Amino acid sequence: MKKLFNILGVLSLIGLLTFSCKDQTKAIPTPVSPSQTIPPIIAKASVNSWIYSVMNDAYFWASDLPLLSSLDTTISSFDFFEKLIYQRSTVDRFSTLTDNYANLKNSFNGVNKVYGIRYTVAETTTGSSGYLGMFLSDVLLNSPAEIAGLKRGDVIIAIDGNKITKDNFSSLIKSGDSHAFSLGALQNQVWAISKSVTMSRAVVNENPVAYSKVLTLPVSGKNMGYLLYNSFIPSTDAESTIYDNQLRTIFGEFKNAGVNELVLDLRFNGGGYISSAEVLASLISGKAQPSNVFYKEKWNKAYENYYAKKYGPNYFNHTFLNETNSIGTQLSRVFILTSNSTASASELIINGLKPYMEVVTIGENTYGKNLFGTLVEDKTTPSNYGIYVMLGETTNALGASDYGTIDGITPTYNVMDDVIPYAPMGDFNETLLKKTLEVMGETTIAMARVGKGTKLTRYSPYTFKENVELPMGKMIIDLEQKH
Repeated sequence: MKKLFNILGVLSLIGLLTFSCKDQTKAIPTPVSPSQTIPPIIAKASVNSWIYSVMNDAYFWASDLPLLSSLDTTISSFDFFEKLIYQRSTVDRFSTLTDNYANLKNSFNGVNKVYGIRYTVAETTTGSSGYLGMFLSDVLLNSPAEIAGLKRGDVIIAIDGNKITKDNFSSLIKSGDSHAFSLGALQNQVWAISKSVTMSRAVVNENPVAYSKVLTLPVSGKNMGYLLYNSFIPSTDAESTIYDNQLRTIFGEFKNAGVNELVLDLRFNGGGYISSAEVLASLISGKAQPSNVFYKEKWNKAYENYYAKKYGPNYFNHTFLNETNSIGTQLSRVFILTSNSTASASELIINGLKPYMEVVTIGENTYGKNLFGTLVEDKTTPSNYGIYVMLGETTNALGASDYGTIDGITPTYNVMDDVIPYAPMGDFNETLLKKTLEVMGETTIAMARVGKGTKLTRYSPYTFKENVELPMGKMIIDLEQKH
């Protein structure tokens, strides 16, 4: 199995996630100088050979790969890569090839050049007329959008004077890095421009902890913790574990407030680092002890045989952490808010906690990803290529992992976040939180009297980001901590 480390260790993984295990034996190849001229066909064949070597060694479905001799290595690298993917439409919807490794790496770390908006493209229907718009479901902290005064519930009805349609919204927002956005409000059955702002994309280091608060429940008077958590990111380049420590601080506040109900809002959370999922799960973990299994790994046969022989069978079992601020002893259940954009490490939280406590999910079916992977950079050629490659599958302590399909995890209570006006996050009349309080038996007469609002007809089940990005389903494993 030394080949494993020759490929994944030597070629360097993302930042803190290098496979820098002790039995690396091969020196790092010397990159070809960019000044050297390489015939395009040879360069393409070199990249494609590298792609095959990574997939043949590390890919969860390596045994199902076609023989290299049967493939044309001179074709487009993206076309070549797709010929290696196992059942792209239904199983491996996630492995990704990029020709801009740095951008993909930054994206996984929450660093992106953005306006800072998440939105649903939908229309309201009043009588026989439809009113289309980009309905903002979330605005990132410290982003150009927040600085410009945009907020959840605003509606973009035009970009650069072009009225939004279901056919043009994608091309309009992707057409450049600066736009004039027209916000609208319905007046007498017609969209009227309520505000116009000009924004330019900026590099934003997204804080995954978007909102947290201790809320007093309206009927029982008990304290409930509410956390809107948008990505599993442990740190910035400058400050190690800063965001994980922020989670610890928040749960310390929950613990001191004596909360015995918890709402974890993961509706926008497309996943991230498993190490952060371990921290969060351990802060919540109900009856689980640090010695209990949070999740298990499955790898391809070559990996499993190697790791079992070198480290023993327990190598594949990941236990909860001993977190001082855990509120597990105060909780018998957790409410998790979901959407079709809830993916990967978010689903791992749901699945991993189920053996130890009641997990009530409210929202929509999740994205459906039980696979973990890592980023690999091509350093053998003068290229910017990289691969997000699926290494294996996760299960919970009971071996359950039945959500890795396009149907994802079916919620306990199916509720769509499709009623406007959108209430702010943490507001008792916000659609998903209102349903949560109803399930808890915490609905007051005044809350019950609040109107149902206007229902949206969505053009996609997903909440889009910026440039019409769909959830990638990010779940990155950190092996360095185990070696």
